[in-house]
Amino acid sequence: MRRVVLNADDLGYDPAVTRGIIESMRQGVVSSTTLMVNTPHSEAAAQQASGLAVGLHFNLARWPSLSRPTHEFVEARANELSPDFVAAEANAQLNRLLTLLGRPATHLDVHKHLHRLPNVLAGVIAAARARALPVRSPDQTVRAALQAAGVVTNDLMLGDADRDAYWTLETFEAQLRALPERGLIELMCHPGYAPSHLTSGYSQQREVELATFTSPRAKELLDSLGLQLSCW
Repeated sequence: MRRVVLNADDLGYDPAVTRGIIESMRQGVVSSTTLMVNTPHSEAAAQQASGLAVGLHFNLARWPSLSRPTHEFVEARANELSPDFVAAEANAQLNRLLTLLGRPATHLDVHKHLHRLPNVLAGVIAAARARALPVRSPDQTVRAALQAAGVVTNDLMLGDADRDAYWTLETFEAQLRALPERGLIELMCHPGYAPSHLTSGYSQQREVELATFTSPRAKELLDSLGLQLSCW
């Protein structure tokens, strides 16, 4: 059996990014998104996500901690966080998402894939197991650790956020045609409009991805391949 999730990261990161993600879901083919809950724009983003499949985009890279309000996250220092603190913060962010949305997260992924760090992964596993919550694995090392801990995770993840936009229509078609016939497959994406409040290395690239997933051709491709995208 094969299940394919097309998930847009970074809901709540910036108002323009949020606007594009919502558009990619309501008018396009994106099937799921993950919300950052400790940004100045989280509440407004949650209000726009009514009726959509929303997980937690667990953020340890910037903005204040929810479990320790005096702590400001810095990406380069994530390796210094204790697993117990990571677990407490994950629970605090999951609780905040529940408050904002009125429903629990569908799943959890981690901003910047910081759960590649062993201390972060240990805390994420503890929080996920307590809530029976699925967690994205970006690579085989994280996948093996999650599976060994009994945490539901994807069998394959495709997508990136580098110098060039990852999801062009050409790439989308090629990846869809090459998908395995079995497993839970996550296509990670970053559609949106260029950030209006923040400076980001992945800016205009978001607009390329937005154009990809709102293009009529994207829906035609899915239909022609008999693929129905799902959420976690």
